[in-house]
Amino acid sequence: MARKYGGQYSPNASGTPPKPSPLSGKKPAKGRTRANLLFLVALPILFTSIGDGATEMAIAVGAFALMALGAWLTREGIDAQNAYEARTIARRPAIPRKLFGAVALGLGVGVATFDTSLMDGVIYGILATILHVASFGLDPMRDKALEGVDTFQTDRVARAVDEAERHLRAMTDAITAAGDRTMIARVEQFQATARAFFRTVENDPRDLTSARRYLGVYLLGAKDATIKFAKLYAQGRDPSVKADYAALLDDLEANFTAKNQALLLDNRTDLDIEIDVLRDRLQREGIRLPKGE
Repeated sequence: MARKYGGQYSPNASGTPPKPSPLSGKKPAKGRTRANLLFLVALPILFTSIGDGATEMAIAVGAFALMALGAWLTREGIDAQNAYEARTIARRPAIPRKLFGAVALGLGVGVATFDTSLMDGVIYGILATILHVASFGLDPMRDKALEGVDTFQTDRVARAVDEAERHLRAMTDAITAAGDRTMIARVEQFQATARAFFRTVENDPRDLTSARRYLGVYLLGAKDATIKFAKLYAQGRDPSVKADYAALLDDLEANFTAKNQALLLDNRTDLDIEIDVLRDRLQREGIRLPKGE
């Protein structure tokens, strides 16, 4: 049987935009796999030192610890950079984790190889640091902002979105502890809607004033509700508790979606006004534009 097409832009469509996928806007974590391999690279140092005496064993453990620290810092730095690149407005990471990871890895390699001579250890350590930087790059060194937006507005938006992201991460931690895959996916769906809202505010920082309740109060309440749900649900997995929490997420998502659409409509209205003003100025200068332009 033929089915009637009912997309967003089809005739008689309801106009309700489709819900964003939890993966929308997300990119593969570039470099994370290579960072994890650094942990494996350090393992042979421990095994080759077995039976060589206490001093050699202590040196090997120290070298392994430094290299593992470098791998961990590198992985954290990659996560911070991916989060930085996903946002329109963002402050640079406060700690250059990848740079510190390169130094720690170089020190570990230097400690592991200085048994032949001190100079060999220094050279190998420097080479390891250089290769690390060449492979993983450096941390973002400047804040990201929109062109034409003053620093004060940019910083306000960046702080508000940082706080909102902390609430979302706390929700993830709490719902993961609950161990219910359905609700984990449901929270991810809500987070995708919330992050789409974040991007709208970042694209026009003037929206921050009307959006502050959503970035602060509403997400704080969502975080607290998620933590309480996780505790209650873990006690007896009561279906009514799950249903109430799911209904809360539905309401929150509907509110965020409606507010996001309102902000987008206001932004479009502002653009239309700017176009009309520019068109009037050009006409006063004797320049007439076709209606379609």
